[in-house]
This record gives sequence, C-alpha cells and structure tokens, in this order.
Amino acid sequence: MIKILISLILFLMVVFLPVGYNVYTGKTAYIPVLQPPEQRGECVENVMFMRKKHSLLLEKWRDAYVRDGIKRYVSINGIYKISLTGTCLECHSNKTQFCDRCHDYLGVKPRCWSCHNIPEKVAKK
Repeated sequence: MIKILISLILFLMVVFLPVGYNVYTGKTAYIPVLQPPEQRGECVENVMFMRKKHSLLLEKWRDAYVRDGIKRYVSINGIYKISLTGTCLECHSNKTQFCDRCHDYLGVKPRCWSCHNIPEKVAKK
C-alpha cells in the first residue's frame, strides 16, 4: 500500500511539474502583444472575427480566387481585393511583429508562405 501511494505521488509530481513551473514563472498569463497597423482603418472584417477565423477567411479567399476566379471580397466594411500580400500585408506590414508573434506562441505553421513569397518590405522589418 505504501509503495502504491509513493508511486502515485511521484507520478502526480511528474505529470504536474510543467504546470507548476509555468505557474511559478508566470508564463500561464503570457499573451503575445501585437503591434497594430500603422494606418488605422477598417479591417476586412471585425477584430474578433479576424482573431478567431482569419485562417478560414484566407482559405476561403484562396479557393474563391484560384478555383472560381473571384477577385473581390464583399464584407460589411467594404469591397476588398482578394490578396494576402496586396490587402492584408498592406496594413499589417510587419510580419515578424504581427503574424509571427501569435503563430509562434500557438505553435502554428501557416501554409501561406509555401506558395506566397514574403515581400521584401515586410521581411526586412
């Protein structure tokens, strides 16, 4: 019985060690701070939509442009050209400060850059 209890305690310590470490160092409350676009204006969609579903929007754009030949996106905020580099990166011109911060934090590797070249003005910042 004592061996089982000691084993259980050791097991729980090992399992919860990463959680305890993160709580101790304060990393559980870390949220990446994004640098907002320099030119303030309306985004393609509202902020909450873009935070949660921008990847779905970009996939929808890809399919619409490549498969259906649709070149414009109509939203409540206006009509936009379907273009990652021509629309999104015009405002969010610092990929490192904007895109990469969240993607690195979440451990996400977007497929955008497997087809799209990073414009020099965006890559150098």
